[in-house]
Amino acid sequence: MNEKLTHLDSRGHAHMVDVSDKAQTKRTATARAILLMQASTLNKVMEGGLPKGDVLATARIAGIQAAKKTSDLIPLCHPLMLTKVTVDINVISECELEVLCTCALTGKTGVEMEALTGASIAALTLYDMCKAVDKGIVIQQVSLLEKKGGKSGDWSQQDA
Repeated sequence: MNEKLTHLDSRGHAHMVDVSDKAQTKRTATARAILLMQASTLNKVMEGGLPKGDVLATARIAGIQAAKKTSDLIPLCHPLMLTKVTVDINVISECELEVLCTCALTGKTGVEMEALTGASIAALTLYDMCKAVDKGIVIQQVSLLEKKGGKSGDWSQQDA
């Protein structure tokens, strides 16, 4: 693993990394966020019983939109031409939802930040749409699950 912080120059100043000499390769990344909520809130989400409408569809669209806007939100991220963004929301227990965001492209830089941004914003959207009935929702474990492609190769949280 590279120990050097690539977003700092020799004087310690932040800069956007020059990727112009890097080869274009297929790159994918999947990130996740977990939401803990009351079981009654999760039931309302799954049954469509919340006043703000289709919570899951809105969160999916928000996550996709956020992944596409990552470079507008995180200053040193490159604007990317994503070729795929998916947001899946799964029930993992009676009071837990899992948000998975997968991004892909063929390009010169990875899509880890896009996947993390998509998962985070989808989770925040779920919180926003559910807070009227459950202000105690906890968003936790926002993390990269895996990345594939690029000079540094493949990485998986399971193998770390």
